[in-house]
Amino acid sequence: MAFGLSPKYSKELALDNLSIKEFLIISIEAAKKIGWDVGIISETGFVAYTKFSMSSWSEEIKVKIENDKAILKSECTGSQMMDLGKNKKNIDNFISTINELKITISKEELTQKYEDIQSQFIASDHIDFTNPKPTTKEKLNGFFSIFKPTEGYFITPILININILIFILMVGFGVNFMLPSNESLITWGANFKPLTLEGEWWRLMTCCFLHIGILHLLLNMYALVYIGLLLEPYLGKARFLTAYLLTGLTASLTSLWWHDLTISAGASGAIFGMYGVFLAMLTTNLIEKSARKALLTSIAVFVLYNLLNGLKGGIDNAAHIGGLIGGLVVGYGLLRSLKQPDNTSLKYVTIGVLSVFIISISVVIYAKTPNDIGQYEERIKEFVIAEEQALSIYNLPDNTPNTLLLEEIKGKGILNWNKNIKLIIELEKLNLPETIRMRDIKLVNYCNTRIKSYNMLYKAISENTDNYKDSLEIYNKEIEVIIKSLSEN
Repeated sequence: MAFGLSPKYSKELALDNLSIKEFLIISIEAAKKIGWDVGIISETGFVAYTKFSMSSWSEEIKVKIENDKAILKSECTGSQMMDLGKNKKNIDNFISTINELKITISKEELTQKYEDIQSQFIASDHIDFTNPKPTTKEKLNGFFSIFKPTEGYFITPILININILIFILMVGFGVNFMLPSNESLITWGANFKPLTLEGEWWRLMTCCFLHIGILHLLLNMYALVYIGLLLEPYLGKARFLTAYLLTGLTASLTSLWWHDLTISAGASGAIFGMYGVFLAMLTTNLIEKSARKALLTSIAVFVLYNLLNGLKGGIDNAAHIGGLIGGLVVGYGLLRSLKQPDNTSLKYVTIGVLSVFIISISVVIYAKTPNDIGQYEERIKEFVIAEEQALSIYNLPDNTPNTLLLEEIKGKGILNWNKNIKLIIELEKLNLPETIRMRDIKLVNYCNTRIKSYNMLYKAISENTDNYKDSLEIYNKEIEVIIKSLSEN
């Protein structure tokens, strides 16, 4: 069982007195017989892709022939960390089929088939079998290389390092590294509708670099490394960074529009955006057909799995969907410039137009999104002030004359409790989530019980009697129960 960033398995195979041309044909025929899709073919090797099934997740098979041996490699194209032995089985099956065909194919057939496929030989910038250059994945030669910018993998490690650095700073300032509190996340810039729409628009971006615990960080960074290795070599530094930030914005904005009281944080929205960019590219002819089919399958499975997993709760699926849609828009928007890689002017014009387009739409949506909860929170401050004034009668000196006590009970107490009931009724006109509406029902009950208590107290003082002491005690216990219930919400 192979384990790693992209699990793989390699093996050398002797040509056994076959020429390079003969072995090339036999190995291609073996791949076809197994049912693999053969893609790029050169004079000294080829690339094929397995079918997607329960036993195979569209692995990439590379065959490179040099001198008297062939190097066979099977590598996962999906984002799995372990292959459960699939890559080794692919190579073993491949070798077994090659050995069978060595016996059954004649020299004449090999010569004819070689002549038939010569027209398919292509020179590839991505896979040059005669003078092979290491792919971006192959340049990562150790754990720490994941964090080091290099050609074709420059912006990705910078983004990873920023995310990790912010998490370290959070923990250094006392934030719980396993499960940060809501207060901590909001303090560090999480997306929270009542605050984001009250002028703190910057939360739409800062939330993309915060994580809700170490596990959340590790999972997102693994996904970012994988999509970065696949996508950044195609997009380049400027396009990749622009796509990441723009899709992070669309993810945050979708979360803001969908949720009322959810505290949202994490890079997953932007990461889904990058998967959306890649999905858009994979529906075009930018990438070789066989590779496109295998990658499209594995990435589509990854996206669907994570979206379905997000339905179980505790995951901001709105941000994932918003990022994915934003990624598709960005991906198709970049298509023309990607087809003309040497046209620098077109690249930057495209980046500029896309940025203006998405940011402009985001500004409009931000301005048009109602902040009823923000209005509610601002008005509820009036409730707190009125409550403090109503309760101030309990702070009066013991020697306060009864006439003044009665005035205070009516003028400050009952008046302010009725004022708060009227306020809650007004606030019910806002578009509020059910949790707040249930809380408001309790607040009205709290105010009514206070009014009953104050009326009873007024009656006891005006009649100068202790006969209502038990009734007052009952009201006080009811008030304590309501306060406890409110504090639990």
